Amino acid sequence: MVDVVVVGLGVGGEEVAGRLAEAGLSVVGIERDLVGGECPYWGCIPSKMMIRAANAIAEARRVDGLAGTAQVQPDWAPVAKRIREEATDNWDDRVAVERFTGRGGRFVRGDARLDGPGRVRVGEQVFQARHGIVFGTGTKPSVPPIDGLAGTPYWTNHQATEVAELPESLLVLGGGAIGLELAQVFVRFGVRVTVVEALDRVLAIEEPEASEVAAAALRADGVQIHTGVKAERVSHDGQGFTLHGSGGTEFTAERLLVVTGRRAHLEELGLDTVGLDAKQRFLPVDDRLRVTDGIWAVGDVTGEGAFTHIAMYQAAIVIADVLDHARHAHGTPDPSGTANMVGGAMGAASEASVPRADYRALPRVTFTDPEVGAVGLTEHQARQRGINVQIGFTKLGTSSRGWIHQVGDDGFIKLVADANTGVLVGATSVGPAGGEVLSGLVVAVHAAVPVIQLRRMIYAYPTFHRAIEDALRSLK
Repeated sequence: MVDVVVVGLGVGGEEVAGRLAEAGLSVVGIERDLVGGECPYWGCIPSKMMIRAANAIAEARRVDGLAGTAQVQPDWAPVAKRIREEATDNWDDRVAVERFTGRGGRFVRGDARLDGPGRVRVGEQVFQARHGIVFGTGTKPSVPPIDGLAGTPYWTNHQATEVAELPESLLVLGGGAIGLELAQVFVRFGVRVTVVEALDRVLAIEEPEASEVAAAALRADGVQIHTGVKAERVSHDGQGFTLHGSGGTEFTAERLLVVTGRRAHLEELGLDTVGLDAKQRFLPVDDRLRVTDGIWAVGDVTGEGAFTHIAMYQAAIVIADVLDHARHAHGTPDPSGTANMVGGAMGAASEASVPRADYRALPRVTFTDPEVGAVGLTEHQARQRGINVQIGFTKLGTSSRGWIHQVGDDGFIKLVADANTGVLVGATSVGPAGGEVLSGLVVAVHAAVPVIQLRRMIYAYPTFHRAIEDALRSLK
């Protein structure tokens, strides 16, 4: 018998398991792959190292016309070396495992599945959880059932991150954030890149204006982008790939990168043993991240957004709720007990004090150059919800900082306001520092700061974020 079993030690699961163990609960953490999950080994960290390197190449080329001349010779070797040595320890999670066990947890490597209420089986071992089970099993690439694709050496983001020698050409299937980020990286290192997207625009979840800027920027780098093309068949002849698309289109490249989304593979978790549906795309949770009584979920598996910041946000809620559950189970009304051992103010004194998940101001950033930052609702989403929409828009190039940086048409601020309540419900910031400028807009949406108050603020000059002031003036 143990207090808590955490299945899946990705970013969120590791945080939950480690913090609960530090709080004095007996915790078993189970992971079949790498402790830390997607982010440190293939996602956030190594991919941003790749982007940083590619952006340095592009920035060096901008010296011409600004500060003299510069010759740039891209070299992938130091990028691959840095990813292996500094980010991933050559895809070895020993340090992460020791970090978890050092916090008091027990680590088990293997495939885990539910074995009835409160029970988790890993091979021949069965763990009974006294206070609950937490799933942090993440997602896997969702590979479409395209004729001929199965069995070919196509890439997912994993192979693209691990590559030591670049191909001459790359075909990217999928024009979402990951596809565009990787496409821009590879083209800046001299790879011929083609992006094929089934929808009518890339970055389809963001504002149309953001799609236009991102597509124009990648095309300027040399990426060929084809939208409205559905992949129908793939062939591989041992030397390269051919993708046959709708309308008789055909694309060839040495390598094929498939980045068409991700999904949780719930059928592996034994959910049917506790009466849950394993055929869902994600594991639905309530605002305390509860799947059902005694079971929580955290991170990508919940379907609330495949972002590390979401996983960590959710982890804090799960930690508080599990500790509150444990305190009540022990009949300990004193909040100075285990419930209060997790980081001071995080200690849960009662169920009423457990925070509730609120995704109104969910921030997201696509780390292309220029960056695309967004928070809350797009204009289309707001109108779909029946909101009385006001739109504010300004091009970043018309601001002093944008002019200094020669941004031109490669940046803007777009605000989506509710005219009835006088607050922002969404915003997009596109530009050289789009993700950083977004921070103030996230605060405005999350805290429902009145637009009239935002207009009365002082915005530093000359900064990129000062363009927010111009967008506020244009609200109509």
